[in-house]
Amino acid sequence: MFTPLASGLDQPLGVTNAGDTRLFITLQRGTIVIHDGTRVLPTPFLDVRSLVSCCNERGLLGLAFHPRYKENGFFFIYYTRFDGDIVIARYRVSSDPNRADANSATILLTLEHSQFGNHNGGQLQFGPDGYLYAGTGDGGSGGDPNNRAQTLSDPLGKILRLDVDAPAPYIPASNPFAATAGARGEIWAYGLRNPWRFSFDRETGDLFIADVGQNIWEEVDLQPRTSTGGENYGWRRMEATHCFNPSSNCVDPSFKMPILEYSHADGSCSVTGGYRYRGVRMPSLRGAYFYGDYCTGKLWVATQAGSAWSSRLLVDSTMNISSFGEDLNGELYVVDLGGSVYAMSERLRTRRRAAGH
Repeated sequence: MFTPLASGLDQPLGVTNAGDTRLFITLQRGTIVIHDGTRVLPTPFLDVRSLVSCCNERGLLGLAFHPRYKENGFFFIYYTRFDGDIVIARYRVSSDPNRADANSATILLTLEHSQFGNHNGGQLQFGPDGYLYAGTGDGGSGGDPNNRAQTLSDPLGKILRLDVDAPAPYIPASNPFAATAGARGEIWAYGLRNPWRFSFDRETGDLFIADVGQNIWEEVDLQPRTSTGGENYGWRRMEATHCFNPSSNCVDPSFKMPILEYSHADGSCSVTGGYRYRGVRMPSLRGAYFYGDYCTGKLWVATQAGSAWSSRLLVDSTMNISSFGEDLNGELYVVDLGGSVYAMSERLRTRRRAAGH
């Protein structure tokens, strides 16, 4: 079942931990609040509403804590500013562990995104290699009219990888295009439309990327930890495993095909990526990958047999699933943009239309 953790929140978009028992909840308008295990603290951890353009697909979209946060106090946010451009910035906690130093900002990266308001991406995650990964949308409109996802000189429609412990421009020498003339060195993978939540398997280090589709198909991609980067996930040539532009003869053998896809036939319209479960509250689902659909509230689990993946519907809810999150121990949480965060437990398996209960 879903166990209510927090409610009455203003457009929650994410939940994560800082290596301790607290949960940090990102709110789209520009604040981060803390759930201390019993309640949401009344004073925000960080308030950057004066910097953030909201809403629809804009806002404060991502949060990640440095792997050595306990030592250095650094965390990173991803937001859209008032001209539409994307900002990735570093902040530091203050002397109060429940308050950030709002004056400590260092901007790592600013990405031009002024033409259209949608497809901003927004996920931040540290990988097992200690680098910061960021997912950017393709620049917006529909159908990627500027073909930005396939253009290596453009950082949009990509997964970026940054070495935040190095001097600017924070580009690891091992990035696949770091030495490619004309390419953006930050790029780790490309050919994505709007990666809405990606995550690393805390046991294997594999990267799961949920990429929102255009007209008919949603997809989940998998990049193994052994990857050296440079994968092309096909957009705008392909929407999941189907031709998009061009409408036929689109397949390139270099494209990395998704492990999962689903259609809009049932009213689904926007995939929200989750996590491969490694906690203990749901023992029968350990090792399953959780993901959902924003429009229908459906939540699926996918399992692997050899190289093949299959999924089944776990629960049909009324939520607008905006995100999933992990706590320190790998237990899962689901975020409803309508204002709530829920802890997930084994009894979820038997519930139908169960949001909020």
